[in-house]
Formats: sequence, structure tokens, C-alpha cells
Amino acid sequence: MTRVYAIASAALIGALVLGVGISVYLGQAQRSASADPFGQCRGSVVAGGAGQIGGPFTLVSETGETVTDADVITEPTLLYFGYTFCPDVCPLDTVRNAEAVDIMEADGYSVRPVFVSVDPERDTPEVVQSFTENIHPRMLGLTGTPEQTDAAARAYRVYYRINREGDDPYYLVDHSAFTYLVLPGHGFVEFFNRETTPQQMAERAECFLNAGG
Repeated sequence: MTRVYAIASAALIGALVLGVGISVYLGQAQRSASADPFGQCRGSVVAGGAGQIGGPFTLVSETGETVTDADVITEPTLLYFGYTFCPDVCPLDTVRNAEAVDIMEADGYSVRPVFVSVDPERDTPEVVQSFTENIHPRMLGLTGTPEQTDAAARAYRVYYRINREGDDPYYLVDHSAFTYLVLPGHGFVEFFNRETTPQQMAERAECFLNAGG
């Protein structure tokens, strides 16, 4: 049903090559940590590196204001693309994200849950706001024009397809279902699939928050 772009699960760390001196190994580890300050936190691998996902976007907030990524990503953010008419996946995923946010808040971390609609025709700001208010009091809902939606989806390599025939108002939208962890000053750093539990998401996200200062 859903295509997933070139995002793969993490490979297991291979055994050290026999005979490599401990000093050489430590030097390599130090250089690796310097190159990727989040290396110890990553649970997934992105083809081409994390820099291949994320970027600028312009959308419309649930209050009707035009906002950019700079306006939205002002604190650690869990970013999810879906649609409010989604019968099962989106409600479950967004509630899971909200639970993870509450776990992190109890641990002393402030993380914002954000919902981005890929169904701009039906998901007006008012509809999106009603949806997010039912999920979490701090969840921010975003929608926009079809062009704005396409641009944001491309930036995060989100697949979606509107399955509409004629004037059917009950059409479904196929879409990838990842949640993206985005940090101010760093951008996208990690994604979580549907199998990730709230506790697992909170623990992995907190690792990134600690590593990022």
C-alpha cells in the first residue's frame, strides 16, 4: 500500500577486524563521534545520510497563519504527515506520538508534536485544529495549498497519493507513516516507524536531546 523511499533499518555493528590495535580503534571511534554527535543514538540508517531528509517549508497553521519551518521548529519536534479523515493509521500514530511527548515531559524534556496534512482539500485549518485538539493540547496542526503540501512532503521524502474517483468525499489517501525527530539548529536527526512504542520513542529521542546539548 505504501512505498517507502530509500530509508533502511540500521545494520548490526560488525565485529572488529582481528589484529586492529586498541589505539587505532579508539582513534577511529573518536573521529566517528566527532563526525556524527548523534551516532550513539541512531536506531536507523538513511541512504545518503540524515542530510537527505528535511528542509525549508511554508505551510498554513491551524489558526490560519502562514508559517515556515523556522516558525515551527523552535524546539525539539516530532513531525508526522497524515490526514484527519484517516480511518486508523493516523489516529494511532499521533496518539502514540502524544504519549511519547508526555513521557518526555515527565522526564523534564519539552518536545512539540506536529501534524502535517497531506489532504489539503478537506483539511482546512479549522478541521486540522479540531483534530489536534483531540490528540494533545500542544500539538500543532499544519495544512496548506496542494503546492505547499507537495513541497513539504518532498523535503521529508514522504510518499502520498490521493485515491479519489469523481466527487467521492470519502476518498482515502495512501501515505508513508514515519514520525520525524527534528531539532533546532540540526534539522532532521531520526525517524520512527509504526512499530516504535511510546516508551521506545521517548528513550531514543531523549538520547538525541542530550547529545545535541
